[in-house]
Formats: sequence, structure tokens, C-alpha cells
Amino acid sequence: MSRASHRLAKLWRYFVWFTSIVIAIVSLRILVLGMDVGYPQLMHHFPDRVVLFWSHVIAASIALLLMPFQFWKGLRSRRAEVHRWMGRIYVVCVAVGGISGALLAPFASTGAIAAWGFFLLAVFWLVITTQAVRLALHRRFEGHRRWMIRSAALTFAAVTLRIWLPLSMVAEIPFGVAYPMIAWLCWVPNFLLAELYLARIK
Repeated sequence: MSRASHRLAKLWRYFVWFTSIVIAIVSLRILVLGMDVGYPQLMHHFPDRVVLFWSHVIAASIALLLMPFQFWKGLRSRRAEVHRWMGRIYVVCVAVGGISGALLAPFASTGAIAAWGFFLLAVFWLVITTQAVRLALHRRFEGHRRWMIRSAALTFAAVTLRIWLPLSMVAEIPFGVAYPMIAWLCWVPNFLLAELYLARIK
């Protein structure tokens, strides 16, 4: 790896760590502010889907918070048991966040295109993380790592969603037009970039 590539990879790791932790903590504001103050724009889920909404926000936020730690080599080598327990919590949070996300998806405020984008994100997130777990249980750790990279790319959709939203506002794209696109843009490019990366290190 060239010096420039090494520097770029290092900057990318810093970006993922910083944005994942910050977005996860900010998203957990629901625990302090409640739904009406913390997420007023999503109150259309109240009261019929309030349990699903809380479950999704809390579980997905914890998964995002833990995700970078799963790729910390020092933690895996020196604190393997901590790595495994954090991995178990991550998987449980993906399960809760993915199932609740899939159930919430049909109620996306801008219609079917956004609903399908978020529904497929939830399904892929669940299936891919399950495959990563299956490989770990069979002690196929290289395969496990590759599938965890895919899972992490989908977890990171929580960050890219919050990048695309303000960009669409700056571009003055109406919310009803931007949000259905963002429902796909927040995760499909992440997944494709993960596949390109995996193809390079194969």
C-alpha cells in the first residue's frame, strides 16, 4: 500500500469512528428528550407504532455505537472475550433494529419507494449479519470478517442517511422528492463500496 493510500485509509477509519459514535449518541437523545421533543418529525408513528419506533432507534443506535469496535484489532487480540460480548450485543441490536425497521418501513412518510428502500435495508441487514454469526460459530473467522464488513456497511446507513438529508436541503430538493432517493442512497452505495473493497483484498 502506498503512503497516500495508507493515509487515506487512516482518515477513513477516523471518519467512521467519529461519525458512528457521534450519530449513535445523538440518536439516543430519545432516552432523554422523549419522542415528541427528540423526533418531532416522526410523530406520525405515535401512538400506534411507538414501541417499534423506540425499539428501532435504541437498538440501531447501540449497533452503530459498537460497530467500529468490532474492527479494532487490538481489542480482538488482547481482549477477545470483550470483543465476543460486544459482538453478541451488536447482533442482538441488529436483530431488534432490523425487525422493527422492517415493520416500520411500510409507514415511511413519502410512500412506496422510500418504504421499499428501508424495508430491503432491514432485510439485508438481518440476513447478512446472520451469515456473519453463522460463520463465526463455525470458526470460519476470515469469512466472518468479510460478512461483518458488509453488515457494518449497512449499519453505517444511519450515518450516510444524515449526510444525504442536509445535502438535499442545501441543493433545495423538496423533501418529498429527496427522501425516497435517500432511502436507497443511504445504504446501496455503502454496500457496493464494501463489495469493491472485499474484491480488492480477496
